[in-house]
Amino acid sequence: MTSRFSFILSRFSNPSRPSFLYLTTIKPASLGFNPHVYLSPQQNRYANGYGGGSPTPGQVGGLPGQPEESSDGDAAERTKNQASDWRPTLIKMVESAATTMVSLFVLGLAGYGYHRYYKYLVLQKVQNAFKPGDPVLELAALEGAPLDNDDEHWIRLKEQQKIDAIVDGSDRGHYHLLIGEKGTGKSSMLLDAMQKVDGEGVSMFEAHADPEIFRIRLGKALDYEFHEDYIGSLFSIRGPRDTTALLDIERAFNKLEKIALQRRKEIGKPLVLIINSTHLLRDDDNGRDLIELIQQRAEQWAASNLVTIVLNSDDYWVYERLKQYATRMQVLPVLDLPRGQAISALIMYRARYYEEEPKTEILEQVYERIGGRLSFLNQVARSKDMLHTCDKICRAEKTWFLNNCWILGEEMDDDVMDQQKYASAAMVLAKALVDQEKEQGSKYDPETGRILPQIPLHKAREIMTRADFIKDYDHNNIFTIDAQAMVRADSVPMLNAFREICSEEGFDEHLQATLGRISAIESLGRTREIVAKDLIENIYQIQGKPDRGDGLRVSIKAKSDNEKG
Repeated sequence: MTSRFSFILSRFSNPSRPSFLYLTTIKPASLGFNPHVYLSPQQNRYANGYGGGSPTPGQVGGLPGQPEESSDGDAAERTKNQASDWRPTLIKMVESAATTMVSLFVLGLAGYGYHRYYKYLVLQKVQNAFKPGDPVLELAALEGAPLDNDDEHWIRLKEQQKIDAIVDGSDRGHYHLLIGEKGTGKSSMLLDAMQKVDGEGVSMFEAHADPEIFRIRLGKALDYEFHEDYIGSLFSIRGPRDTTALLDIERAFNKLEKIALQRRKEIGKPLVLIINSTHLLRDDDNGRDLIELIQQRAEQWAASNLVTIVLNSDDYWVYERLKQYATRMQVLPVLDLPRGQAISALIMYRARYYEEEPKTEILEQVYERIGGRLSFLNQVARSKDMLHTCDKICRAEKTWFLNNCWILGEEMDDDVMDQQKYASAAMVLAKALVDQEKEQGSKYDPETGRILPQIPLHKAREIMTRADFIKDYDHNNIFTIDAQAMVRADSVPMLNAFREICSEEGFDEHLQATLGRISAIESLGRTREIVAKDLIENIYQIQGKPDRGDGLRVSIKAKSDNEKG
């Protein structure tokens, strides 16, 4: 008898309530499915039990009257299904691996392409920095000193032709050091030479004591960012920026060398790199390392005609440092204008801008007071009362010297002894120059003008009894040291100040009192006092170190009655 029982399993949506079976009398054949296939094991348990509970004894499973399926067939079917389950997984793994590899390949290709493009862009920017037009020329025009193409400047220096040949690239195979006092026209000549070639193949920047600022200014002159604008980190490519200033400067020189090689093939002329105010670098380890780096590149580039480096300095110590390893360096000293050229320039300027011709006596007085210093001549020529401006310049130089080097005399405190050593040494050297002028007489050449008294550097150190102060004097524009290691006053107004101070009444005694006080303080610092108390009448031996002698014998005796009285 065929069973007509079938069922539909329904469960309330509330999971906390038990499941219920609702039975019906629908034939299973009319539905066309096996309920055990679509029910979960728990539901099959309920189904086998006909509404819940455990199956009846003797009932193995399935519905009453339903034939049991073969267990061997189910096992074979499950084995077949398990064997076919790994294929979709393998396909997905292959797809994921391929996607990852393609993504990495595209990312690496994009990063490599950006890296190559960035290196090309860096070289293009450095090359553009040497094209016609330079920011230094624009700044010079904005500062109120427009540069024109007039070859007849109101002041011409004999060194101008040499500098013109250096800047336009015709003078090659060397690197150059311009050395001279402040205000002699070194920077003006360089700007004039750059203006003649419109800055083509030339770049100029100002030095600084801080290597980091020096690095930034060099990068600005070369239009080189030192990889600060590099975005390769987006492609997990680390840039080389995490380093020191010297390494950055070396990288900038490497880029400059590549551009110079291309320029030599195309044009045949070297690039020109001008470093102005080199004396601002500190005379310490960092400053000396930087100068050594620049000199190494300058020697190499001068030998291969790639880059001509021009160093502009006011101080002697830069030349002293470069001379140790210099083989291709040429020194170009820039001095004051000679008498004839300075007076001719004043006449030309006054006639052009004031439409007057000054008297010869006034011009002679102007030259006697300020000499041929270009910066002083510029101030005097632009003023209405030239003699008054000369007196003003002389007072300023004298005040500068006294503020830095005046001596305090015998009543000075011992706390200022170090500063007074510095000041007294300057006064002693100034007096030596004035005395030399008195002994030899004032040397005056009708063509070159006044010749300032000068002393060799080693003699100046002997006079001061100090070897370290002379560099500070040179840096502070009190004394100057030329390329021949001769020491003299920094300018004619400074020499006039020396002469006025040394001729004051009582100056020699005041200087000797100061030197005596310094010696007394130093002697007091070297003296040791020994105090012995409660000694009885006897003879005592004070024994020192074996290398200091036999010591000191001290005899202590009681006073006699006559001595007591």
